[in-house]
Amino acid sequence: MRNIRRVLIANRGEIALRIARACRIVGVESVGIYSEADAGAAHLLVVDQSVCIGPAAPAQSYLDIERVIRAAILMGADAIHPGYGFLSENADFAAAVEQAGLVLIGPDAAVMRLMGDKIAAKKQMRRSGVPCLPGSDDGLPEDAQAMHAIADAIGYPLIIKAANGGGGRGMRVVHDSTGLEAAVVAAREEAGRAFGKRTVYAERYLQHPRHIEVQILADRLGNAVWLGMRDCSIQRRHQKLVEEAPPVGISPEAMYNVGERCVQACRDIGYVGAGTFEFLYEDGTFSFIEMNTRVQVEHPVTEMVTGMDIVREQILIAMGLPLSMTQADINLRGHAIECRITAEDPDTFRPMPGQVEKWHAPGGPGIRVDTQLYDGYTIPPQYDSLIAKIIAHGRDRTDAMERMRAALGEMMIEGVVTTAAFHRRLMDDPAFRKGAVSIHHLETSMKRDGRV
Repeated sequence: MRNIRRVLIANRGEIALRIARACRIVGVESVGIYSEADAGAAHLLVVDQSVCIGPAAPAQSYLDIERVIRAAILMGADAIHPGYGFLSENADFAAAVEQAGLVLIGPDAAVMRLMGDKIAAKKQMRRSGVPCLPGSDDGLPEDAQAMHAIADAIGYPLIIKAANGGGGRGMRVVHDSTGLEAAVVAAREEAGRAFGKRTVYAERYLQHPRHIEVQILADRLGNAVWLGMRDCSIQRRHQKLVEEAPPVGISPEAMYNVGERCVQACRDIGYVGAGTFEFLYEDGTFSFIEMNTRVQVEHPVTEMVTGMDIVREQILIAMGLPLSMTQADINLRGHAIECRITAEDPDTFRPMPGQVEKWHAPGGPGIRVDTQLYDGYTIPPQYDSLIAKIIAHGRDRTDAMERMRAALGEMMIEGVVTTAAFHRRLMDDPAFRKGAVSIHHLETSMKRDGRV
């Protein structure tokens, strides 16, 4: 067992507050870091100690590996929790934490590096029996003839993806052979600028898939469980806006089959901590796309239907303790929906940072709000625009949607524009209410309405 007495939270916003609360539950001290722009952050009122690590620019604060580790050592931390975003999936950071003699609350650098390389990750998933899309086994070659041969074998339409990275960058859809070479060149250039690596690969492009996730937890003793599935199909430019659990219209047998394969994959690669396997789902078939080696933004919907505290489990796992549950203990109760409220225009999604003059969080049965907001809080323009997550839990999906509609109607924020109006409209969207939406639903709707 590792003696963790103090955890440095290498993040900001609502996830930093979430981690600080979990530290209190576990009984360990927490250290909050903040940039000059975050001097008034809410999590600083909950942590036991705090330290400023630099200017507002992320590269000089939250993304500066040396500064984060130096802060951890200075404040006497034993471990670092990276949250999500920033350095959470940076293998160099994980290695630096280990070299400093600290504990990273997450998988080790080697596993993070393996799963961060999408080509290597897919090879490993195939070996573990996890279903994958037809695609190239390695990066696409420079030779045009060889490239076309690979594409023809996969079949059109196909999608070109960056081997390292995500967020929709380095991706191009190709509908026939005439556009292949130009798409590969463009994807390589974008991947090089965004991730420093130009390697791209190809895989079959699905026309109307849903985005389905499997949440897992694994300890250092070889135990692993999967905590059901989430549907994250409401997206814009590959960024999730709404998540729910469990997915609609997928049989328990199909979910069990894939969930068990994900657990086996974790054992095969020696995965430790919380993680998420992401799939595209179409015509009854799951196809692996990537694994997130961190806690997800949308983890609350899984917590609501399972009763588990995923962040607490992360800390206990890092201490070397066994999982507090077995697969037989995982029982899903009801349905949960999460709306990511951002400081953006509800029609165009243009960022709208500013000062919150008044904030009222919704409440009532089954409602959870994860947020860093308070009256007078200034939303900095330098960071992600997420300001609150509203989670509604009900006895079934209809009940959860009605509770979410009521919560969105009760929520009040003055001084800044948010996407709450978009989420209210979505709760009345006939296709969404039926659970019949693909990852393209929102962008198709926006084009139809002339909003893009």
